[in-house]
Amino acid sequence: MKSDDNPMSKAHAAPRCTAKSKRTGKRCKGPAVKGWTVCRFHGARGGHGPGKANPAYKHGMRTREWQEMRKAISDLVRMEREIEDLISD
Repeated sequence: MKSDDNPMSKAHAAPRCTAKSKRTGKRCKGPAVKGWTVCRFHGARGGHGPGKANPAYKHGMRTREWQEMRKAISDLVRMEREIEDLISD
């Protein structure tokens, strides 16, 4: 039987998970999820999504969009103060 005939050959050739055990200090032997460095048991594709899908979502004032908006407003206020300083001199 050739190694090409074995359907598990791709799974055995996959990169291994980089997580280490606290107790033994040895690395996990599971295959890493594609695009991740850890296996599904150690956090690949885990967690909640952003926005209203996240259970910690309350009012949206700390979302990425609001943070960008506050930064843009702060930049505008800073520019306005600089213009006032130039005019008053």
